[in-house]
Amino acid sequence: MNNIPSVDLSDFLSEDPKRKAKFVQEIGAAYEEIGFVSLQNHFLEDKLVNNLYQVVKDFFALPIETKKKYEIEGLGGQRGYVSFGKEHAKGKKEGDLKEFWHFGQEPSADANLPETYPNNVEVSEIAAFNETGMQAYRMLEKTGIYVLRALALYIGLEETYFDHWATNGNSILRPIHYPPITEEPKGAVRAGAHGDINLITLLMGASTGGLQVLRKDGVWMDAIPNEDELVINVGDMLERHTNNKLRSTIHRVVNPPKEQWGTPRYSIPFFMHPRSDMKLNCLEACIDENHPKAYEDITAGEFLHQRLVEIGLIKK
Repeated sequence: MNNIPSVDLSDFLSEDPKRKAKFVQEIGAAYEEIGFVSLQNHFLEDKLVNNLYQVVKDFFALPIETKKKYEIEGLGGQRGYVSFGKEHAKGKKEGDLKEFWHFGQEPSADANLPETYPNNVEVSEIAAFNETGMQAYRMLEKTGIYVLRALALYIGLEETYFDHWATNGNSILRPIHYPPITEEPKGAVRAGAHGDINLITLLMGASTGGLQVLRKDGVWMDAIPNEDELVINVGDMLERHTNNKLRSTIHRVVNPPKEQWGTPRYSIPFFMHPRSDMKLNCLEACIDENHPKAYEDITAGEFLHQRLVEIGLIKK
């Protein structure tokens, strides 16, 4: 395998049972084998993607003093701006070579959540920033729910099993800016090797390469989607919930060759989280004699808190 498999969401959305079953099998097998796919025919239109990249670049081009006023204490980086080097991969001391922004869930009035999400932080300098970000958030959330429906069928659950948990879930849209590298990094990379915390991650095509995925044989493989595809991977919550049937693959963003150090990189992942009261207990459908229960019972909220401490965004 030299690249991640490509699947077509229009197969799943078609009225043809054979095409739908084909998509379920393809994406499920890919997530058992490598944990990553690239997805065609999602709900994110090119115009919206271009608008989002423009407002994101405009924001990160603001003076650091302006950006810093949007770094809100006490939120654990869950909303607004997070400055350069604050986050690190689990088990690493060096901060990643990036700064980023977080858009979060704006739940419906009837969500009946067990928690209150922080409000999104409003940027006053760029008129369309928040509106554009939340439009993209909704389209990525919609895409993610259909991917989770396919995975529910693949593991033998009712198709809409994840709908309640993912709708109004604690998902995050994270525009990231990896600035030009100006001096030899001391052990730091743009994003250290890590697994994602959440159920699934949906990534728009980054402005330059660098994303690599760790294959089962220990070889790092470049993930190179087509321009109009989303890269979608399994996160640790889903790996845990499926008792390791679906794989949360370790991945990283490597520094470019030295001649490209002067090029910034922009990347916009959508981390799909469930509601905090979702139980991530290993599913009975994924436990058998050859695959005994691998994890203790835990809720999504408890697991998220544990991991945010490990990556340095909140204190214990």
